Parts: sequence; C-alpha cells; structure tokens
Amino acid sequence: MTVLIAYDGSDDAQAAVEYVAAHLRAEPTVIMTVWEPLLLQMSWAPLAAAAPVAAEPQPGDQWEEEKQAERLAQQGADLAGKGGLTDVSTRAERGGGPVWAAIVDVADELDASLIVTGSRGLAGARSVILGSVSTRVLHHAKRPVLVVPPKQEEKDG
Repeated sequence: MTVLIAYDGSDDAQAAVEYVAAHLRAEPTVIMTVWEPLLLQMSWAPLAAAAPVAAEPQPGDQWEEEKQAERLAQQGADLAGKGGLTDVSTRAERGGGPVWAAIVDVADELDASLIVTGSRGLAGARSVILGSVSTRVLHHAKRPVLVVPPKQEEKDG
C-alpha cells in the first residue's frame, strides 16, 4: 500500500504525518510538498507584486521555492521516520494550478492507495474565503482520502 501525505509544514500537516505513523504501517509512504515560483504566484495574487521579485534561475539551477519545498518535504519525512515509518520518500511538486489538483495528480501517478491531508478546521466564511485543499482533494480524488482534523487543545479538568 502506498500512502501519499500532503505536507506544508503546518501544525495540521504535522498532525497528519503523526497520525499515519501512529495508526498505519503503510509502505511505502511519500511526503509531498507543492510549490510554485513566486512569479507565478504574483499572476494570481497581484497584491504581492509590491514585493521585490527574484529573477528566474539559470538553466540547471533550482528555484528558491523548489529548494524550500524540498527542505519542507524532508522535514515531514523526518517526522514520519521518528514516528516509526521506514520506507519514506519525498517529493516537491511544482504546481501549475490549485494545490489540491497537484495532490490528486501525483496520487494518480503513484497509484496511491490512500491520500492523507491535514485539515485546518476552518468553517463558515473563513473556509469559503481561504478555500479548503482537503475538501477539494476529498471531492476530486478517485481513491480513499483520510483528512486528519486539527489537534484538540487539552481542557483542564
């Protein structure tokens, strides 16, 4: 069974990795981070255009965003390893559209048995405004999806 875990470094993504490591012994596991060059992000987020823009890398070089995504995916893989998963690989995928679509596409390419993603637990207007990667993966994937909810704060007794 191959498990694809979407990982963005957030507490919710960390909870998803920890959940898989604690409850599933799936081999192999792929920790995936989606990245986009800042120049592409600015095309759909014009407010960011006020920030300084890095030049495109030279042929053979990597985008800085790709390097960061690779480090982030490795952070998720290290977390999975600490949790007991042994056959863990990483993948930094360049997104050309919505993050959820990249996750679904890679799951299809890998023929993943399961997609795992964290959930920020947003509701109402915040969910509509910010969108929900986990909801879109759930609705568009043609394979099982596990959405791990945010960790609940412990209440004093």
